[in-house]
Amino acid sequence: MPATKPALFSSVFKMKCPNCRKGNMFCTPHIFPLGRLLEMPDRCPNCNQKYELEVGFYYGTGYVSYGLSLGVLAIVFILYTLIFGLSYKDNSVFYALGAAVSITLLLQPWLMRMSRVLYLYMFVQYGKGSRMKTHHH
Repeated sequence: MPATKPALFSSVFKMKCPNCRKGNMFCTPHIFPLGRLLEMPDRCPNCNQKYELEVGFYYGTGYVSYGLSLGVLAIVFILYTLIFGLSYKDNSVFYALGAAVSITLLLQPWLMRMSRVLYLYMFVQYGKGSRMKTHHH
């Protein structure tokens, strides 16, 4: 029976290597201690895919993290509105904003990891390795 390709969605959320979708992208499965939150092996322990494609590669994750944070803020704000309603008369707008900001801050460590995962998935195709051109001097 041939091996089946692991699902993209579950591989992203399990933070698996984009090339093989089996190896872990982070050294620890949990976010604590926070100082080790973003520690990654140099290469996938399963398929040897390089995780940092070039020096400073992960600086681009700031944009992904920003987008994810805005998404979380919007979702929480919308859910608050649907569940509790919104009005300027009773300050519920400020409660909704406070809830959205608080939840986004609490999720920030996970969002930071997820932004790295999504960013690497943009540059590495399943079963093909990196699509980035490397320049040798």
